[in-house]
Amino acid sequence: MLEVMVSMAIIAVALSAVLGSQSQSVSIAAEAKFNTTASSLLQSKIAEIESADPYELSSGSGDFGEDFPGYTWEMDVRGAMFMNPENVSNHLKRIDVTVRWGDAEQYVRSLSLYRFCPEKG
Repeated sequence: MLEVMVSMAIIAVALSAVLGSQSQSVSIAAEAKFNTTASSLLQSKIAEIESADPYELSSGSGDFGEDFPGYTWEMDVRGAMFMNPENVSNHLKRIDVTVRWGDAEQYVRSLSLYRFCPEKG
């Protein structure tokens, strides 16, 4: 009888370890999926920004439609700030793009880029 109780305890400990590692691998897989998808969505949003007229860029937000449920984007457009502003023209914009999945802070990816807007002739 003692051998059965010891073997049951060993099985219980082993199953706990297996279930814990299974749970951890599921969360790692979800994070990896987010990183891959968010990078692609950021890249597509940046391609839109680069192909748009720089004078029509404005801050905004939205989602990626039914193809990517739960994913949202935010874009903040403002003048670039530098340490020595008298040496820089006023034609440089800083664009911050953020992609989120749900409300969790671990599922947020951001990217900043600069866009030159020459004087209108």
